[in-house]
Amino acid sequence: MTALVARFRHCYPGFGLDVDVRLPARGVTALFGPSGSGKTTLLRLIAGLEKAADGYLTVGGAVWQDANHFVATHVRPLGYVFQDARLFPHLDVQRNLEYGLRRVPPASRRVSLDGVIDLLGIGPLMHRKPDRLSGGERQRVAIARALAVSPSLLLMDEPLAALDQARKQEVLPYLERLHDALEIPVVYVSHSIDEVARLADHLLVLDAGRVSAQGTPAELMARDDLHLARGDEIGSLIEATVAGHDDAYQLTDVVFPGGRVSLPRQAAAVGERVRIRIMARDVSLTLAAQTGTSIINILPARVARIAEAGPSQSLVALDLGGTAILARVTRKSVDALGLNPGLAVHAQIKGVAIL
Repeated sequence: MTALVARFRHCYPGFGLDVDVRLPARGVTALFGPSGSGKTTLLRLIAGLEKAADGYLTVGGAVWQDANHFVATHVRPLGYVFQDARLFPHLDVQRNLEYGLRRVPPASRRVSLDGVIDLLGIGPLMHRKPDRLSGGERQRVAIARALAVSPSLLLMDEPLAALDQARKQEVLPYLERLHDALEIPVVYVSHSIDEVARLADHLLVLDAGRVSAQGTPAELMARDDLHLARGDEIGSLIEATVAGHDDAYQLTDVVFPGGRVSLPRQAAAVGERVRIRIMARDVSLTLAAQTGTSIINILPARVARIAEAGPSQSLVALDLGGTAILARVTRKSVDALGLNPGLAVHAQIKGVAIL
């Protein structure tokens, strides 16, 4: 089932958005791209905060906009989370949440507010006013208020952008819990590849108001032509399964098509699906499997493509036998090893470097 079908042509002086997308009925769809690519504009058009002269939008089969019909924002069954929490400063947390809850008749309430409060860990905050909350706490309350309206669609516009790194790491696990627990489709705007890697099920890449690519994060992050990340952030995302734990050395083994790697101990059960991220900077290449090395993950691979990554570096796309990863090496290494598409190599990955 398709949750959202959106076709918009919308122009400003010096910028035009032209998209035709179909997004999944469940999970998190991330809108990703550089500043000015049209991410927030598309989100505002979906919300009805802006109206495209040429627009068509359906959500779950309901028409929110077409040539003859436009549903106002306050009538659309959606929740919206902004970069800043936008809580009512004169109301405590409980009354902020009740404000959202009052918008929905009891018979139409499909989301348990008590369940959301528990998932987001804000129960102890209910009688505090916003000025007594940390930035991360305020944003968790804002998310709860957006969910209190039992939305058919949740829109999130860079909800962690205003937080420092410590507060982001505080909020991200709660977003992961919501992702696992709720069936509401989410459209999530972000310029952070780390957030996309952790949260997104589907990825829509925007560039200059157009869709340049869409697919799963694992598919798109392994593409060396998209450059979703720069410098040290370039890497691959792999969907893996926990195969076992080594309690003596506090390691976890995970498997995926074409490989098995060890990484620092994870709090995940055997058989559980996990995502791992391997940075291109942490992958080295050798023509033969090495011995007498501290690197514990050495995987047979085949060179798929080689692309320039600056004046002295190259980005090597590797096929591990069904799984794609990237290695960033010097151009000198490319020549010294005689790397070419089709060549059999071994990828070496430090266990402590796997995220």
